[in-house]
Amino acid sequence: MAKELADKATEAFLDDDFDVAVDLYSKAIDLDPNCAAFFADRAQAYIKLDSFTEAVGDANKAIALEPTLAKAYLRKGTACMKLEEYSTAKAALEKGASVAPNDSKFKKMIDECDLRIAEEEKELVQPVPPSLASSSSTPLATEADAPPVPTPAAPAKPMFRHEFYQKPEEAVVTIFAKGIPKEKVTVEFGEQILSVVIDVAGEEAYHLQPRLFGKIIPEKCRYEVLSTKVEIRLAKAEIITWASLEYGKGQGVLPKPNVSSAVAQRPVYPSSKPAKDWDKLEAEVKKQEKDEKLDGDAAMNKFFSDIYSSADEDMRRAMNKSFAESNGTVLSTNWKEVGTKKVESTPPDGMELKKWEY
Repeated sequence: MAKELADKATEAFLDDDFDVAVDLYSKAIDLDPNCAAFFADRAQAYIKLDSFTEAVGDANKAIALEPTLAKAYLRKGTACMKLEEYSTAKAALEKGASVAPNDSKFKKMIDECDLRIAEEEKELVQPVPPSLASSSSTPLATEADAPPVPTPAAPAKPMFRHEFYQKPEEAVVTIFAKGIPKEKVTVEFGEQILSVVIDVAGEEAYHLQPRLFGKIIPEKCRYEVLSTKVEIRLAKAEIITWASLEYGKGQGVLPKPNVSSAVAQRPVYPSSKPAKDWDKLEAEVKKQEKDEKLDGDAAMNKFFSDIYSSADEDMRRAMNKSFAESNGTVLSTNWKEVGTKKVESTPPDGMELKKWEY
């Protein structure tokens, strides 16, 4: 029965009735979900309908069921090229070429992928105006300039709810599928595509196959099947804020660099030690120096130094002149009356009482 439906689907495909072909292939798959050829053929019909993400999902399923099915790699390569995911397309085509080395179609498509990849790399080194600067060679899509994206078909039951949130460097997709065995979950990553297939016994498989808002790094992406959900972490190829999970919905936002604050502010590191009051510490040191008791010449020098440091310009001139002319025996602080007024003063502790002039 499944084979008969598939034959009718092929006839519809040859008549360019691709919607009918997809419907008939889907019915054949319901009867025989382990037939890789049915998935590969439905992928071809999806390509004709410009449903490229669905085509990639079917091609991945066909490859998982039959890794030596050459046309499955061809379908995946074709769909990925339509999505401009040339590196992912090239990888699939190279695997297909190893399975079918005599098929010239693989070499021709691989050469085209190399050409497209070289063009993208060339764009990366071209100067970009400051207003359009971006860490990626792919321009941000807007609703005005985005190519038309066909509306995907309604997801098959069971319909699991999914949510998405993001960080600057990654996007996290959560599918709330409870009690699903790990072996029933298939997740594939492309340059800008996510393909999730969850097989449920007795029901149609669940598919989540969006073309992503931005490019990702497939080798850094990962997923985990938990008891209540499937958590998928997508490593972003560029640090921007996605407007949505799917491509073409809104415009991405680049993070605003804060160069001035980065230069002006010194890094602050957490510490369990209390912060020191350096002003208070400096005042304490000065007080200790002032209160320090000295003997002999040290005390005398300090005594003179304290007088000199608090004197005005005239007083300092008088002190210097009187000290020099008296060979160090007289110290006067009156510039107008140097040597005329003598006042007794008590010198510091431990010194002999002498005549001092101020």
